[in-house]
Amino acid sequence: MIPAPIKELITFEDFAKLDIRVGTITLVSEVAKSNKLMKLTVDFGDHTRSILSGIKQERADPKEIEGKQALFVVNLPERKMAGELSQGMLFDIGYEDKINPCLAMPENKIPNGSRAG
Repeated sequence: MIPAPIKELITFEDFAKLDIRVGTITLVSEVAKSNKLMKLTVDFGDHTRSILSGIKQERADPKEIEGKQALFVVNLPERKMAGELSQGMLFDIGYEDKINPCLAMPENKIPNGSRAG
């Protein structure tokens, strides 16, 4: 893989607007109207969210990520896709470079809801 060029500079204030948190994926389920999306139920410690992610064709068994902690962007507007509501975004590695994506995850188990940045 040849690394992509670095994107244009942003200010620290722009970066600080992102709310990236650790959550535990408690359930991975099918999205009936989609060939690509899976519905992740994610525990953020003080609440649970449904987050849709296009991982259905990226993994032989998408359910293999159940029970794992990962990073999520939690301050995006809710979005309806394939008839389901998504309340955030999985922060994964590889998709943009067209390589098999993997989770961005903490090296040790930490409290759900912990912030990255």
